[in-house]
This record gives sequence, C-alpha cells and structure tokens, in this order.
Amino acid sequence: MMNDLIADALTRIRNAALRKLEVATLVHSNTVVGVLTVLQKKEYIENFKVVDGKNNKRTVSVTLKYDDNEKSVINEITRVSKPGRRVYKPASEIKNFKNGYGTIIVSTSKGVLANDEAHAANLGGELLCTVW
Repeated sequence: MMNDLIADALTRIRNAALRKLEVATLVHSNTVVGVLTVLQKKEYIENFKVVDGKNNKRTVSVTLKYDDNEKSVINEITRVSKPGRRVYKPASEIKNFKNGYGTIIVSTSKGVLANDEAHAANLGGELLCTVW
C-alpha cells in the first residue's frame, strides 16, 4: 500500500520523461488530479484523463510534453511536503520560485493552486511540489 500518492505520481512522471515515453499512468486521487490540472495550465504536460479500470480502480493517463529537441519540458519536479514532514507557508511567502521560471504547487482551502494564483488570492497552504 502506498502512503504518498503525490510522490508516486511525480516519480512516475519523472521516470517516463527520462525514458521519453509519451504517456505515464498514475494512481488516481483527487489531489493528484489537482496537481495535474496545475501542470496542464502551466503547460508542463499536454493533457490527462481519468480512466476507469477493473474493480473500480481508477488511473490517470498523462500525456507528457517535449520541446523541439525531444527534451522534456519538465527539468525538475520535486516533492516538498512529505507525510513525515509537512511544510506550510502563508501567502506572503509564496511569491516566486526560480525567479518566475518555476512553479510551486500549493494545496489551499480553495483547492490545489499554483504559487502565483495562491499569492494573488492571498491564500497560504501546504507546499506540495515544485516544478521548473
């Protein structure tokens, strides 16, 4: 049994990008779908869809995005808050990451948001992961 579905999803995306696969299959959870929604808005992935499987087990199929040189658009994707050590920040501390080139994905009371959206809405929360 997996304890951290977000870390598992990020690792599967990272491994699929290293192997230059078109599609990565992830375990479904609402938080993972929220993270993927932010990744799609910020154009780190092409798209994703939830697939119903056997015995009511749902998975998420993610289409990865590559540039013209067949290099992954995602340079680095890292989990920040972990089950053993949660990291929370107020809205004033969630401004920029990598001078605006990267994105911090934050779980707020209004759902999973990117750092710029959370800062604009004056919402703090748990830092899920960073992407650039």
